[in-house]
Amino acid sequence: MVVTAGIDIGTGAVKTVLFAVDGAATQWLARRTDRVRQRDPFQLATGAYAQVLAEAGLRPDDVGYVATTGEGELLDFHTGHFYSMTTHARGAIYLDPQARAALDVGALHGRATRIDARGKVLSYRMTSQCASGSGQFLENIARYLGIAQDEIGTLSRQADDPERVSGICAVLAETDVINMVSRGILAPNILKGIHLSMADRLAKLLKTVGSIDGTVLMTGGLALDEGLVAAMQEALRKEKVPQPIRNHPDSIYAGAIGAALWGAFRHGRLARRLGQSAAA
Repeated sequence: MVVTAGIDIGTGAVKTVLFAVDGAATQWLARRTDRVRQRDPFQLATGAYAQVLAEAGLRPDDVGYVATTGEGELLDFHTGHFYSMTTHARGAIYLDPQARAALDVGALHGRATRIDARGKVLSYRMTSQCASGSGQFLENIARYLGIAQDEIGTLSRQADDPERVSGICAVLAETDVINMVSRGILAPNILKGIHLSMADRLAKLLKTVGSIDGTVLMTGGLALDEGLVAAMQEALRKEKVPQPIRNHPDSIYAGAIGAALWGAFRHGRLARRLGQSAAA
């Protein structure tokens, strides 16, 4: 058995998980999410790692591999680093074995990844950084409307006449929202319109990765936004994509989970090589 840590440093949040891995058997030991909010993400990651170790009653020496993803390559105590598309792919399979695509909607971009049953990346596509299909854009709009982030999905699902915004440029979309507020458009209709515009772009992105033979699992910071999930279901029906799309209560941890599990795999491979060298 090996204890591995996965640390996903994103633009909006740092996600940290701790696993015990024994062959195919895995056990959650601890997890936490820390919003960046203009703080140093590397200091947050260092503190979060200490917290999950304390929660599990472990010391740093008890951890066989510390795997990072996202922007975590610069974290000075990491053992190895993995690209986000591979960690979200592996994390998606862990959370939903029927997943054959991961739709990662983060703070700065959206990314669609087609995967196989082992979590191997078959193809992927990403939105441009300036596009309005991102978590940071939605957070900015919520702040302008005076709405807490955890209210966005609920309010969006209360909409009765959604007002769409620009689906291309975040700056133009924010101008659209300002004009809507001045016209007296209610917040639920503004939020649902934003969700629908985001979902249209993300659905088209999913279609470009090729034929998907299973579930699409939403991952990343917006995966638990039920308003966006509902809008994605509508958009995929419109695009005639038959595959179901859903989230998981731990979807936000997909990248960190994948990093930890790939770390366990790499740790085992290195251990076998060392054993073979010693035997020789």
